[in-house]
Amino acid sequence: MDLSLEELQFLTIPDILKESISIPKQSPKTFYLITLSLIFPLSFAILVHSLFTHPILSQLQVDPIGPRTSSQWTKLLTFQLFYFFVLFAFSLLSTAAVVFTVASLYTSKPVSFSSTIAAIPSVFKRLFITFIWVSLTMVVYYMIFIVFLVLLIIAVDTQNMLLFLFSMVVVFLLFLVVHVYISALWHLASVVSVLEPVYGFAAMKKSYELLKGRTRMAFGLVFVYLAICGVINGLFGSIVVHGGEYYGVLSRILVGGFLVGVLVIVNLVGLLVQSVFYYVCKSYHHQGIDKSALYDHLGGYLGEYVPLKSSIQLENLDA
Repeated sequence: MDLSLEELQFLTIPDILKESISIPKQSPKTFYLITLSLIFPLSFAILVHSLFTHPILSQLQVDPIGPRTSSQWTKLLTFQLFYFFVLFAFSLLSTAAVVFTVASLYTSKPVSFSSTIAAIPSVFKRLFITFIWVSLTMVVYYMIFIVFLVLLIIAVDTQNMLLFLFSMVVVFLLFLVVHVYISALWHLASVVSVLEPVYGFAAMKKSYELLKGRTRMAFGLVFVYLAICGVINGLFGSIVVHGGEYYGVLSRILVGGFLVGVLVIVNLVGLLVQSVFYYVCKSYHHQGIDKSALYDHLGGYLGEYVPLKSSIQLENLDA
C-alpha cells in the first residue's frame, strides 16, 4: 500500500474504489484465475438459479393441489438446497482468496494462485465460524423484526390507510438500515478473521469496534453494493427469466451473459473494497498492522507460522 497513515484516515469512497480497482494490476494472473474459478461460479449461481426454480413455481401456482405437487415441492427444495450450498461455499471461498491475496500483496509476500488455494482450507474454517455467528445474529434480528411488525399491525389502525402505509415505510427503512449495518459488520468481520488471530464472535466484536467513526462510509459502500446487485437481479429476472414473450432466445442469452459478467466485476470489486476498507478503519483508529507480523500470520496458513506480534504500526506497511 503506497498510502501513509494520515492519507488512509481521510480516504473517501471514490478513493477506496480507485485503490481497490488498482490492486489486481499488481498480480493480474492470480486475480484472473480467482475470478474465473471462484467469483464467476458464485455470480453465475446467484442469477441463473431462478431459471430452474421459476418453472417449478409457475407450475405450483397453476396447480397447487395437483397429483404432481409433492414431486414439484421436492424438486424445488432440492434446487434451493443445492443453490444455498453453492452460494455459501463459493462466497466464503471467494472472500478467503481475495482477502488473502490482497494482504499478501500489501506485505510483499510472493503471490500466486496455487499459494492462495493452498491457504484457503485454513482460512475457510475461520470464515465459516464467523459466518455462523453472523447468521445467528441475522436470525435473531429477523425474529425480533417479525415480532415488532406483528405488534405494529395490531397496534396501528389498518382502517387509516395513510397512517398504516407511513408506519410500514418507517419500519422498512429501519429494517434496511439495520440489515445494511449487519452486512457491513459481516464483511469487515470476514477480513478480520483472515488477517488477525481472531474469528467468530471475537471477529464480530473487533469489526464492531473498527466500524466506529466509519459507520456512514461502511453503510454507503454496502448500500451501493446491494443496490447494484438488486438492479442486476431485477434486470435478469425481468428480461431473461420472465421476458420470453417480449425478447427472443438469442437476446435473452446475450443479456444474461452480459449481466453475469457485470455481476462478476461487481463482486470482485466488492471483495477488494472490503479488504481496503479494513485498512482504512485500522488507520482511523490508529491501529496499524506490523508488516512483518502480518507476513508471518499469512505464512501460517501455508504451514510457515510464526506467532503474530502484538505491537502494531500501520506505518510499517509503507516500509
